[in-house]
Amino acid sequence: MYNAAGQLNKDQLVQRFAPLVKRIAYHLMSRLPSSVQVDDLIQNGMVGLLDAIGRFEAGMGAQFETYAAQRVRGAMLDGLRENDWLPRSLRRDFRRIEAAIAQLEQENGRAPSEQELAESLGMTLADYQKMLHDARGHQLIYFEDMVGESGEDFLERHFTDDAADPAMQLEDNNMRQILVQGIEALPEREKLMMALYYEQDLNLREIGEVMGVSESRVCQLHSQAVARLRARLFGGDGIVKKKARAHG
Repeated sequence: MYNAAGQLNKDQLVQRFAPLVKRIAYHLMSRLPSSVQVDDLIQNGMVGLLDAIGRFEAGMGAQFETYAAQRVRGAMLDGLRENDWLPRSLRRDFRRIEAAIAQLEQENGRAPSEQELAESLGMTLADYQKMLHDARGHQLIYFEDMVGESGEDFLERHFTDDAADPAMQLEDNNMRQILVQGIEALPEREKLMMALYYEQDLNLREIGEVMGVSESRVCQLHSQAVARLRARLFGGDGIVKKKARAHG
């Protein structure tokens, strides 16, 4: 794998280790949502392979394949993080909502109203509802939610810790039970909206027509419902946090 000058032959290395990139990509794909494209992983992985070739030094005490696998894996994980389009500022705002929900539910023993949440966050109802609308597209679980006490996130443990996989978390019986309970505890309008969206496969405009509200209002209700469910999962000592610590 070296040329006449004693340097690594890049072309030969790329050809030899391209199958390694594909193998890592498909290994990772088995634990990722269907929205992730394997070609994107492979493309990022090839960037990592080229980076490994450029950085590797024969005298550093590691075999090239071991070093390359680390760089390839890291490039794929970096790509997954970069493709998370939701701005961090909106994530922080959404976590504030989740924390307020968890606190008010604990204090009052019931689901807080939007007005109560707005007051708890020190803002007007209109500003709070705008925050909900801006937060459209929030997911129930993100990879970064799977953080152990060591601070190492789920993606970093991806290849060694099957139990921390978000998809598997959602299939876990305890998780399913908490989600069912959380959905049952939603205010009626939010529960109806979730049923129309996830069970009846209606789009936001159609849901608005059924409920007699605007499409924008449906967005707000969806964000609110997701925040309530996340508060049950992550608020206080939620099940996901318990498992993340157990695997940290």
